[in-house]
Amino acid sequence: MLRRTMLFLVSLVYANFVNAAPGVGDMAPDWTLPGSDGNQYTLSELRGKHVVIAFFPKAFTGG
Repeated sequence: MLRRTMLFLVSLVYANFVNAAPGVGDMAPDWTLPGSDGNQYTLSELRGKHVVIAFFPKAFTGG
């Protein structure tokens, strides 16, 4: 039963990811993220500029 439940949950998450993920050439969805400088940045305010998102998860690290 647990295995079937986990498989269902993984399938549900995958389906949501596939449906939510933009395709090649699609406009990126608008988002707001905190910067390392403490400011909030919104993609729509940065239109026309180069944007790089550096993501460093702490998972499996000492910090």
